Amino acid sequence: MGGDQIDVLNKTGEKNGVSKPRGVHVWIFVESTQELLLRRRPEKKDLRPAQWDISSCHIPAGGSSLMSAQQGLQEELGIELPKDAFEKISASLQQGCSSITHSVTNDGKYVNNEFNDVYLVTILDPIPLEAFALQDEEVSAIKYISYEEYRSLLAKEDPSYVPHDVNGDYGQIFGIIKRRYQVNTEERSLSLQKQLQRYAPVTLEAQLTELSEADQKALRLIVKAAKIVDDIFYEQVWCNNPALRDWLKESANASELDKLKWAYFLINKCPWSSLDENEAFLTTADSAVKLCPDATKSIAGWKGLEYRAAFPLIKPPGANFYPPDMDKAEFTSWLNSLEEEQKHDVTGFFSVIRRQGEANRLSDSNSGLYSTPYSEIYRPFLVKASELLHKAGDLSSSPSLKKLLHSKADAFLSNDYYESDIAWMDLDSKLDITIGPYETYQDELFGYKATFEAFIGIRDDKATSDLKLFGDNLKLLEENLPLDNMYKSKEVTAAPIRVIQLIYNAGDVRGPQIVAYNLPNDERIVKARGTSMVMLKNVQEAKFKHILKPIAEICISEEQRKFVDFDSYFTHTICHECCHGIGPHTITLPDGRTSTVRQELQELHSAMEEAKADIAGLWALKFLITKGLLSEAMKETMYVSFLAGCFRSVRFGLTEAHGKGQALQFNWLYEKGAFVFHDDNTFSVDFAKVEDGVESLSHEILTIQARGDKNAASSLLDKYCTITKPLKTALDKLESIKVPTDIAPTFPIADSMME
Repeated sequence: MGGDQIDVLNKTGEKNGVSKPRGVHVWIFVESTQELLLRRRPEKKDLRPAQWDISSCHIPAGGSSLMSAQQGLQEELGIELPKDAFEKISASLQQGCSSITHSVTNDGKYVNNEFNDVYLVTILDPIPLEAFALQDEEVSAIKYISYEEYRSLLAKEDPSYVPHDVNGDYGQIFGIIKRRYQVNTEERSLSLQKQLQRYAPVTLEAQLTELSEADQKALRLIVKAAKIVDDIFYEQVWCNNPALRDWLKESANASELDKLKWAYFLINKCPWSSLDENEAFLTTADSAVKLCPDATKSIAGWKGLEYRAAFPLIKPPGANFYPPDMDKAEFTSWLNSLEEEQKHDVTGFFSVIRRQGEANRLSDSNSGLYSTPYSEIYRPFLVKASELLHKAGDLSSSPSLKKLLHSKADAFLSNDYYESDIAWMDLDSKLDITIGPYETYQDELFGYKATFEAFIGIRDDKATSDLKLFGDNLKLLEENLPLDNMYKSKEVTAAPIRVIQLIYNAGDVRGPQIVAYNLPNDERIVKARGTSMVMLKNVQEAKFKHILKPIAEICISEEQRKFVDFDSYFTHTICHECCHGIGPHTITLPDGRTSTVRQELQELHSAMEEAKADIAGLWALKFLITKGLLSEAMKETMYVSFLAGCFRSVRFGLTEAHGKGQALQFNWLYEKGAFVFHDDNTFSVDFAKVEDGVESLSHEILTIQARGDKNAASSLLDKYCTITKPLKTALDKLESIKVPTDIAPTFPIADSMME
């Protein structure tokens, strides 16, 4: 392997088109003995002969770091492990201390600054020495050593060991191991309790008495289909998420700490905390144990190698939609090589990207990327969900619900969701159902791929009737948007708005709960039919009671607290959802090409779209008041309620689209003087300045979207998407007084149907 040419990377680990050595280092850590496995280099080696080191290998040019890690262990030690055994710890730059290549060659003209991908494999017990198959050219012996002793020897620069910088990036692995296995259980339990306390427990239910007997029977089947959707979402977030979920559930009663891990995992639906910038609250030490009996040579009396299923410290930005070792440059290069029709499939909502030869086991194939439709990759789940929806459709007494259920069941297996989304828009039923792949928030790499979700509710007929004016005036709002006329759509249609009492949700509802949604996201339907909105009234009422009112008491100046009311909060949410349906969607680029805002802004689209809907929704409220369609009394309450809502949403974190968009709005309006920070650490609205601030930001975001200008979007978010001093002051106050950040709902009606 030493003669392979491999890619040169810059200081951030990105390829720059030149070739020179790069290393993949794999550490094997034994959990039960707290030891590391080392191997000794042969005496005949020119470089560092007879010294002890960790397992190492090179990456062939254009190759996969993870596959090379597997290959290195297999060739040098005879250990064949699945990809989920490898936890990537870092990509660190080592200057002149490599165990693989000379640090200075060619008479001093070439200095090796090697970029090493460092992986950790955690096994439960030592592998018997006779189970190894050593490669004579690379390994002369192996041994286990305490990780603390090994660090001490490296720090002393013991000549028997290949030198590594234990104080730099490469040495962080020692600290990671120590933190994982010398943890204070009481402190960790307390930390998880604090994280859980940020969610106020609420019970959400509604009266089913107005449902026909047939629809009540159908409801039971729909709830079961929604539970399957939940299983799909777990798989979409991260490849090993289902195994971790099952492991935590089985272990939940082992201790109080295990119970807390399980409870917080259920809220986040993965090991990364939504309210903490997706920081991991679990580690590989908490993960599922897997048996791999054929990983090494078989030994009599030994059942085989057991390892911890690893997960990355940082939530994968591409979730489980792309290969874990694929970067944006590789994807873009591949995309540019495809025909236009293929590009559409690859960047569409309903496909995943995989790498040929990417089976869990090591493969000789490394021939590129390919696309697979959801209907194939999730087929075992979707077949069951489809059967349940067809049965529910057969039972339902509502013609429009019957059509929706049958068309959605067909879409699950055909991967064509167009007709089912039209049926969803035409739904006119007391039992209100949303189920399928819709939002793209989890795809933080490009914003292309949709996650599965389900919302089941009972329609509130009176509230739905009261809101008809908003949908009827969408065209009027589009015509008057603060946006150059050349960018305005001429094809906006009235948007139906349905208000429901939520009785169950599933799938992509991790962390903070949404209060409304505007669908579909298919630009073809948006252009032809517009969108429909669903308001979750009991969710909004719970958030107002448990979160927004307490925030107002702490963060809003005393003289303006009276302006924070539920009607303004609820009405702005309606306008927020309305504004998802107006403004730029399908756009014409400067070079004449037709595209969409989503495709051009990619991973920035979600945050920009949420900010647009929020701020343009505030503009829309003012516009409707000036037209006499809403009460003048809202002129003050809508702005102060919005200000209080800023603190609520920013607490979701700046990795989440709504929190990111809210930080942008708050900081812009604060900079314009529309929000005022007082000496007593409270805030108020300057009513003389807020209208101009709202209109100017609406114009800025809408124009960026209309032009598909990703650079401008990035600059805007970089400048304003920060926790400024005033924001931090407010957030610290809310934290100190323990105001909940969001709600954690339970659904007794649905739960009883799954028993």
